[in-house]
Amino acid sequence: MTTQHKRKPGASKYAKDFLHNKYLYLLMLPIIAYYVVFHYMPMYGAIIAFKNFSPVKGIWGSEWAGMEHFQAFFSSYYFWRLLTNTLLLSLNTLLFEFPAPILLALLLNEVRNRRFKNMVQTIAYMPYFISLVVICGIVKDFTGSGGFVNLAYTFVTGTDGQALLQKPELFRSIYVLSEIWQKIGWESIIYMAALTGIDQEQYEAARIDGASRLRQMWHITLPGLMPTIMIMLILRIGNMLNVGYEKIILLYNPVIYETADVISTSVYRKGLLEANWGFSSAVGLFNSAFNLLLLVGANYLSRKWSKNSLW
Repeated sequence: MTTQHKRKPGASKYAKDFLHNKYLYLLMLPIIAYYVVFHYMPMYGAIIAFKNFSPVKGIWGSEWAGMEHFQAFFSSYYFWRLLTNTLLLSLNTLLFEFPAPILLALLLNEVRNRRFKNMVQTIAYMPYFISLVVICGIVKDFTGSGGFVNLAYTFVTGTDGQALLQKPELFRSIYVLSEIWQKIGWESIIYMAALTGIDQEQYEAARIDGASRLRQMWHITLPGLMPTIMIMLILRIGNMLNVGYEKIILLYNPVIYETADVISTSVYRKGLLEANWGFSSAVGLFNSAFNLLLLVGANYLSRKWSKNSLW
């Protein structure tokens, strides 16, 4: 007698799905390759955080340092200043820059003149495509001793006209305002796309019931945007310590280190200028672990309170 082997139902289901969607799976390959090459394979380099890394000796040939670099970072005289500056800059950006594209998308959604709407969108998108070096140069010129922004600030406050980037207390405001100017148009695209998915029959029903445009926005548009807003908020909270060093380095100077120096700029000086790769890797690993905790916490709270989450 011959024994017939029954094919597992699960395997058959996956095989049929693969054959039916084989071209979609092929389209996924470049994305999978990108994440494997640029996100998963570099995780191997995290071991540098526990070694006195030398490019000549390589990762495995370098001497083991254990928790030495972490201890050096946590016991550093500037640790609390760096952490405080990073968190305050991230919180200010979250409070003021994050809602700006949402507000722009809501306002543009109410504009009925298509030509005016396209013009506003184009003007709002333009700063995002300008080089960061040029953006920072413009900010420096405008806030310099003879710049337009500085002259207006001097006129309103009656101060001495000193360059605004020489005043530590103004750095965060300048940074956040420049972030809004640069990114508000580009980041509004995802919210504009989400608005197109809202059922237009709800607006028609609301108009029949006599609802004003403000009430339609409050009771239809905002609830329709809320899932997108919550997902973007979770992702933003998960990057609280990832304040990029490029823009800050282009704007700051030793006079305003007390408010402008953040973790990433300190790592840049320590890791690249002083060639202390083990220390910079340890700080990067600390950043990633801290951000992961924030991401998991934000996702949990969002799932509990708003029923929207990444997983």
